Amino acid sequence: MNIHEKYIKRCIEIGKNGLGTTAPNPMVGCVIVHGQMIIGEGFTSPYGGAHAEVNAINSVKNPSLLPKSTLYVTLEPCSHFGKTPPCTNAIIKFKIPKVVIGTTDTHSAVAGKGIEKLKASGCEIIVGVLEDEVKAHHKRFFTFHNKKRPYIILKWAETADGFIAPSSRDEQKPVWITNQSSRQLVHKWRAEEQAILVGTNTVIEDNPSLTTRDWYGRNPIRIVLDKNSRLSIDVAVFDAKAKTIRISEKQEECITETEPDNLELTCQSVITEYLKWDFKDKIAHQICTILFKHDINSVIIEGGRQTLQTFIDENCWDEARVFKSTANFITGTKAPHISGRLLSEEKIINDTLKLYTND
Repeated sequence: MNIHEKYIKRCIEIGKNGLGTTAPNPMVGCVIVHGQMIIGEGFTSPYGGAHAEVNAINSVKNPSLLPKSTLYVTLEPCSHFGKTPPCTNAIIKFKIPKVVIGTTDTHSAVAGKGIEKLKASGCEIIVGVLEDEVKAHHKRFFTFHNKKRPYIILKWAETADGFIAPSSRDEQKPVWITNQSSRQLVHKWRAEEQAILVGTNTVIEDNPSLTTRDWYGRNPIRIVLDKNSRLSIDVAVFDAKAKTIRISEKQEECITETEPDNLELTCQSVITEYLKWDFKDKIAHQICTILFKHDINSVIIEGGRQTLQTFIDENCWDEARVFKSTANFITGTKAPHISGRLLSEEKIINDTLKLYTND
């Protein structure tokens, strides 16, 4: 590993601190090095806040060292005004002479413009250090901008005999298949992704809240497929704990007048999106078009079986996280059928977690 790879690897490490808070912005990491010593570090603030480069520059205790330092960053610095001023302006202002970049930004607002602006100011630029690792780190951001859809994670739990739900139940609540540790891990995953999606039957049968109540972190945006407007106003996904987007054939302004507790939400707790379902076309792709419109760059799909299988059959997924428990239902709803490359398999007490990638 050369010296540039060492510091870009550190950028990736600290960039992960922004997982679950920066979206739809990328979780960029940045370090500033003077004389082979890190004098500043930063990662992207929650959406609307300062970017990694600005946070790293502001962390330097002796700014007089900046004109003799090198700035390392996972992603090409932005050169446009958005929620914050361009990061290139800060780099130029403090006369940082050298910038090492993991990979260029494919977002049309940047796409090489940041590099050209820095070069024009006299800055030395190196691009493409640990590029594959950096692109994997920014997989949500690149999927969103390159494929025009969110990064899609499928998740379900199935019994040892291959069922995700029993044939009958006594109450409208989830029937737990996995252990408490596995369920807590799922809540951690929810906090890491921008949105969570379920189908109508999952809401009717389980009445889930789809929040992160077992893990510290913000609740994801809830996406609810309600094609025929079958869901009642009092189900948990329509409460004010998180923003909810309902996708329906019926065009309505809002299903509830409840205002969200979170003042950061700029709309009412439920938005209804109209979609004229075309069963001759790809339904999952139609849904992704709506999510792209709402700047959602990652979504975890938690059910039900038909919804999961639809995304699988259309080859519209990136990861699958499948729990296998020791329980048996004998009869019930069969688990989705998936083919993908098995990345890993691990035990979580008596559960087995398998991670797949869609190559």
